[in-house]
Amino acid sequence: MSAKTANNTQDVQVKKPVARKDMTKMQWTLKEMRRNWFAYIMLAPYYLIFLTFTIIPVVVSLVLSFTSFNMLEPPTFIFMQNYIRLFLDDDIFILACQNTLIFAAITGPVSYLLSFLVAWFINELSPKIRAVVTLIFYAPNIAGSVYMIWSVAFSSDSYGYVNGLLLYLDLIDTPIAFFQDADYVMPLCIVVALWTSLGTAFLSFIAGLQVVDRSLYEAAAVDGVKNRWQELWYVTLPYMKPQLMFGAILAITGSFGFGGIVDALAGNPSVDYCAWTITHHLNDYGGARYEIGYASAIATVLFIIMIGANAAVKKILSKVGQ
Repeated sequence: MSAKTANNTQDVQVKKPVARKDMTKMQWTLKEMRRNWFAYIMLAPYYLIFLTFTIIPVVVSLVLSFTSFNMLEPPTFIFMQNYIRLFLDDDIFILACQNTLIFAAITGPVSYLLSFLVAWFINELSPKIRAVVTLIFYAPNIAGSVYMIWSVAFSSDSYGYVNGLLLYLDLIDTPIAFFQDADYVMPLCIVVALWTSLGTAFLSFIAGLQVVDRSLYEAAAVDGVKNRWQELWYVTLPYMKPQLMFGAILAITGSFGFGGIVDALAGNPSVDYCAWTITHHLNDYGGARYEIGYASAIATVLFIIMIGANAAVKKILSKVGQ
């Protein structure tokens, strides 16, 4: 072998790519970022907007939760005083946490399962009928304050449809003030929330069911899948994990932020604070009292609860198909 050939061989050996196993995770990440630099440039506008309007406000809120701040004077650092006051001295906040968790525990899973089951049912229909039925189920979600018809149906006088029917059947002697009675407010708000729960997650489930590869069902039948429930568990749901996760995030967000329905139906505050939620408490201190530090502590607690719920859902969805 000539000297020139030996040098060329040595150069080839020096330029041999480094294997993934020979690099740390950080080194591999930086290498991939350098290799795909143009993609990061294209994504930069979104990253900047997300950083400016999401990440920075969250961090600022977290910092302000350790201060006393009223929007007029500079923030004063008080360390954990806001959180001590929140959990030890604020009875209304504890009631708000209880109401929020009850509402979220009912409406979150039920609306999620209801959205998927209805989408699964609609997916079996012919395209024209599917479009009509989808519009019927989705209409309450896009009609704005359509849930206000419930305030008419459950009106506190005899002209309300429910009171009128109960009086006609001699089941009651005097009209019931449904939205002024603590025994009825929360159940009715939960029902209305479920009625309007077929929203974007519902549409994403329909879209996910439409793109499932039909050949997978044939392969599953060869592997021993015998009925539709097994097809759902071993084929459909694993293929739809992105849509399932997206729907779960929307269900969590909706179940923890249902204050608008309560305000519209039962007023603000509701009778005896029976439907007072964490979002109500946050808006009260942040938007009415301008105790921004205290409101930031409330927002931080709500953020931690939602992150925990999101992590739990992600772990549950990871078991799908196993």
